[in-house]
Amino acid sequence: MSAPVRFLTSLAQTLSKMGLYAAGHPSREHAVDHCFAQLQRLCEEDVTPRFSFLAADVIYNSQTLRELREWEWSVRLADVGIQRLEFSNSVSREDFEDFLVLALARLGMGHTAESISAAARIERPSGVRFGMLSVRGTAVDSSSVGAPALGNAPYSLSEEIETVQWMHEEVLQGHSVEAGEADAVVRSLALAMHANQGLKIPLLQLTRYDQYTTTHSLNVSVLAMALGERLGLARAEVRAIGISGLLHDLGKVRIPTEILQKPGRLTELEWEVMRRHPEDGARLILANDALPELAAVVAFEHHIMLDGGGYPHRRKPCDCHTISKIVHVCDLYDALRTHRPYRPAWPSPKVLQYIEERIGTELDGDAARAFVTLMRESEPVEVPFDEAAPAYR
Repeated sequence: MSAPVRFLTSLAQTLSKMGLYAAGHPSREHAVDHCFAQLQRLCEEDVTPRFSFLAADVIYNSQTLRELREWEWSVRLADVGIQRLEFSNSVSREDFEDFLVLALARLGMGHTAESISAAARIERPSGVRFGMLSVRGTAVDSSSVGAPALGNAPYSLSEEIETVQWMHEEVLQGHSVEAGEADAVVRSLALAMHANQGLKIPLLQLTRYDQYTTTHSLNVSVLAMALGERLGLARAEVRAIGISGLLHDLGKVRIPTEILQKPGRLTELEWEVMRRHPEDGARLILANDALPELAAVVAFEHHIMLDGGGYPHRRKPCDCHTISKIVHVCDLYDALRTHRPYRPAWPSPKVLQYIEERIGTELDGDAARAFVTLMRESEPVEVPFDEAAPAYR
């Protein structure tokens, strides 16, 4: 067993023990001592160990800990706003125990008075940083006892836009896709969808064409998650849909701007470049084993039609993955609803009629019918973007 796995296993056991025993109990103190010793051993190997909890996956620095795939505590910690956990090799036992107390409080297993005291102490500089994932892999420090809440405040997606732009820039520079950032964006989008206890669909509207790939990715992610919920999929499946929708067009970062934004018809050579983006996107996603393979499947399949048309070209009709079918209809809707250099945006009723007409040939019936019903019942909320908001490519 590796040192990171030993530490996290001990961490889970310690949190369980602390939930059973009050402060000062010998069993509790022994558990904290043992876990802190495991952390010190880990810090001897790595001076700044960093963990990311992405629902079913645990990432240590940039590597997935396969031994802890489907680890229950990863989901539990992420759900209460502890997506990133970082330590310095100067961390003290007191700082470490304060973190454990605050984690217990968030998990609903701790004592209020004890957690308030720990929160006051951990506000000073310490060797522990934890919180939600933010832009460029940093953790947003968080010492409040409650889980994140939005209330009725207006919700901004500016940080999510910046994150996706940064992710695309990283890919252009030859770096791998950041799994932690993708997961953080999807979680924020899910919060925005349910900010006021009900479902609403926040869609970005841009005026600058060079922001299209960024906002289209965010919009498809939101639409696909909303459709997944409408179809009754489990929360883990809805998250997978969100990740897949966010990354479905990743291959487009390699398409020259003059082709993406060309106002007229594409030449056959330009179409050859355009048609490569599903395969390029799938390869980019598969290069990072921290990302779900499903996202690569969706990136590859999202332009394949039910009757075998579309691209990449198939010799005969194939049955694409259910999530690919969901993302396909959401991709088509947002693409046609957005102003592009080569055509104006279509009104929503026209797009929905267009979708209905293609059921059974281009689009899956279950996904398309549910989507049309959802959009006719729900009025999307436009989210402004300070710098911008907006043939089907």
